[in-house]
Amino acid sequence: MGATWIHGIGGSPVHEIATEIHALSSDQPWECMDGSSEDPTRFSTVAEGGFELDRSSLVEPVSTLFKSLMDYAQKKPAVDNNNDFHNIALKSFKSLSSSSSNGGLSVGSFLRKGLDLYLASKEKEQEEVFGYGNWKKKSLEEGVFQVYENTQRTYTSAGDLSTLDYVAESEYRMCSGEEITIAKGYMSIIQYLASALPPGVIQLGKRVKQIEWQIQMVDMENGYGSNETSDYNRPVKIHFCDGSTMVADHVIVTVSLGVLKAAVVEEDGSSALFSPPLPSFKTEAIRRLGFGVVNKLFVQLNSNNNFPFLQMVFHKADSELRREEVPWWMRKTASMFPIYENSNVLL
Repeated sequence: MGATWIHGIGGSPVHEIATEIHALSSDQPWECMDGSSEDPTRFSTVAEGGFELDRSSLVEPVSTLFKSLMDYAQKKPAVDNNNDFHNIALKSFKSLSSSSSNGGLSVGSFLRKGLDLYLASKEKEQEEVFGYGNWKKKSLEEGVFQVYENTQRTYTSAGDLSTLDYVAESEYRMCSGEEITIAKGYMSIIQYLASALPPGVIQLGKRVKQIEWQIQMVDMENGYGSNETSDYNRPVKIHFCDGSTMVADHVIVTVSLGVLKAAVVEEDGSSALFSPPLPSFKTEAIRRLGFGVVNKLFVQLNSNNNFPFLQMVFHKADSELRREEVPWWMRKTASMFPIYENSNVLL
């Protein structure tokens, strides 16, 4: 459970290590061990009220539209530049970029514009659908589209895709190939990497008080410093809460974004963590960065009872047709399924 995924095995150094140390298999069951939860044909798409949607006429067209839009946003090469979905993506981008600078364009607005163009193109052929209660075909298509939006939010940790920068989206690169989970968990990878280090190098529980950087060099010989003073010529000095210090050539800070935001700027404008304070272009970038919440909820059933692989389509939050007993957080949930075939644990 938790962070066990390798998102693309092609050229992935994590996958190479996991293969080398035999971490991809285990005597114990693990999430997605049979790949069933990654197979789209296994999923049933069910709309609020218990109506299972026809895959070929309602689900697949919207799924293909969403994938085409995301491929365009991520600058992936198009298989067919003349197909309808690629043209919709192109029109969506041109429409939004002509009315605002690229810097103001979000992934969410691009996706929604693409959906609007798709629905407008189908308006004349919007036939009635039967067997879905009070649902209209347009509402069902919008609901299916939101399923994929919710899934995309889990990839980016964005609470709202309208806060996700469109230009930056194309800078993200995923490895190609299958997406799999590590049977023995990421700790097996960490332990393997740590085994190459001398004993005692990794120090846990050392709370950092301040990172002093741009230290003035002294007693330099040939640009490197003498043996006696070389420690003092390293450009970074870390001060710990216990009063000890450590010098280094480089420091990589990987604290969570909330901690980093609090650490870089005090109320008086000084830096709580860095001395001297970081340059304004860095602190401004840190200030603008945002994040959302992505929670994994595991549910263990008393028995499996052949629980289906579900994609869940809900009415809009302000719809008069919505069921009051469905909580708001569930309406932002895209799917629920066994973590592997016949498991009684659902994700």
